[in-house]
Amino acid sequence: MKKKKYQNVAADHLREYSSIYLFVVVLFLMGVIFGAVIVNSLSFTQKEDLFYYLTQFFGQAADGDVAAARDLFAQSFFDNSKFIGLIWVLGISIIGLPVILIILFMKGMAVGFTVGFLVNQMGWDGFLLSFVSILPQNLLIIPLFIIMAALSVTFSLKMIRNQFMKKVNQPVLPQFFRYLFSFAIAVVFVAAAAGIEAIISPALLKTVIHTIS
Repeated sequence: MKKKKYQNVAADHLREYSSIYLFVVVLFLMGVIFGAVIVNSLSFTQKEDLFYYLTQFFGQAADGDVAAARDLFAQSFFDNSKFIGLIWVLGISIIGLPVILIILFMKGMAVGFTVGFLVNQMGWDGFLLSFVSILPQNLLIIPLFIIMAALSVTFSLKMIRNQFMKKVNQPVLPQFFRYLFSFAIAVVFVAAAAGIEAIISPALLKTVIHTIS
């Protein structure tokens, strides 16, 4: 019964704010496309330098000479929690709304650039490498970024309405606690994604490198 109640609340939320979710998804995809396009604007020397460092990393990964899983987990968890936390904090601030959108766009741009560069330099092998090294953890991270960005934009808009439109004034505290709860849930998913990035992705990457070598 309680599960159905939560499902109904989630469905109502998505219906009410569907335009915001659509906007942030489109913005993220625009970032991905922009990141992939940037690859073509790099000079030959820049591509050569980046590819050199990339081959060094892949060589180390093939030899198993990478950071320990615990260190990879800590770094991934800290980095993603930092960005999720920043988005969450910006949602509380009225002036933070445009920054949330910029961060989401930059996240999409980073993903698009990484995949685009690998494919540009290595063709099918590059696509395969990006698939095993980037996709597993990002199956959680990307939807999480999009959802948190949408929730932060939604909360920020509510704060703006409460501030400037006194007739639609609503109690802020219950909304804030729901917003805080969403951040706590997000941190749990960040930990799961960090575990994937620390354990599963390196093993897949090593296997693929040995296969295409």
